[in-house]
Amino acid sequence: QVQLVESGGGLVQAGGSLRLSCTASDRSFMWYLMGWFRQAPGKEREFVARISTTGGITYYADSVKGRFTISRDNAKKTVYLQMNSLKPEDTAVYYCAADPRRQGTSDATRYDYWGQGTQVTVSS
Repeated sequence: QVQLVESGGGLVQAGGSLRLSCTASDRSFMWYLMGWFRQAPGKEREFVARISTTGGITYYADSVKGRFTISRDNAKKTVYLQMNSLKPEDTAVYYCAADPRRQGTSDATRYDYWGQGTQVTVSS
């Protein structure tokens, strides 16, 4: 069972930045595709970004493209989400997720392991 632990959430003003981290317990982390998702109150969980095993290929939701950057450090078994130019509509619980089957998808139902989530609140 893979455990994922997120950190780095908090309260920030609009236009500010935060960096989220997600550390895995499994040393096979380097073989997993990883993704970030978010869920705002009353809304469905939505895709934010995903990254290939080496970090060379990334995908973003249109709503965050140009503002967020996903990256990973396989030696530290950690994936990051750098969030810049934050907007109030970015307010949500952010989750990292692992895709050990390497399906290369933005569909949350296809990810096998999830972290507990970290709250990001952006004030206007």
